[in-house]
Amino acid sequence: MDIVIRRAEPRDYESIWRTFQDEGVYSGTLQTPFVSQERWMKILSEGADSNYILLACCGDEVLGHGGLHPIGKAARRAHAMGLGLVVRDAWQGKGVGNALMAALVDLADNWLPVIRLELTVYTDNERAIALYRKFGFEMEGTHRCYALRAGRYIDAYAMARLKSKPVAV
Repeated sequence: MDIVIRRAEPRDYESIWRTFQDEGVYSGTLQTPFVSQERWMKILSEGADSNYILLACCGDEVLGHGGLHPIGKAARRAHAMGLGLVVRDAWQGKGVGNALMAALVDLADNWLPVIRLELTVYTDNERAIALYRKFGFEMEGTHRCYALRAGRYIDAYAMARLKSKPVAV
C-alpha cells in the first residue's frame, strides 16, 4: 500500500467530513457526531493560509488527516502550533498516523518558524500516545474532566514537542 501525503484543498471537504463519520475518529477528538459538510468546506476555504491540513491518501481514498494550527493571535505565541491527527477506523495500525506525523513534524521543523508543537490526547488513547512519544512529544500535564465523550467526562494529557528534541523516525 502506497500512502501519499498531500495538502488538503477546499474540494476535499467531503472526504474529510466522511472521516468524521467513523465513531472511533470523532470520539477520539473534540468533534461531535453529525458534523456538517458545510463546516469543513468553510475550514478548508477560509483557513487555508494559516492552517496546514495534510491528507494521507491511497489512490482517491482519504485514510486520515492531520494539521498544524496557530495557537492564537498573540505574537508571543507565534512560535507554537497545535497539532491534530485522525486516522479512519479501518486504517489504524497500518502506518497512516506515522506517515502523517512524519510529514507534519518535517513541515514544522524545516519549513515553518515553529519550535513548539502542542496537542491534547485522551488518557485512554494508548496508540496515539505511543505515536506522539515516538516523534518526541512529552507529557506536560493532565487535564481532569477535559471533555464529555459518550456521556462521561474523560481526562486528557497535554503533550508538547520542542524542535531541539531529537526525533525517532
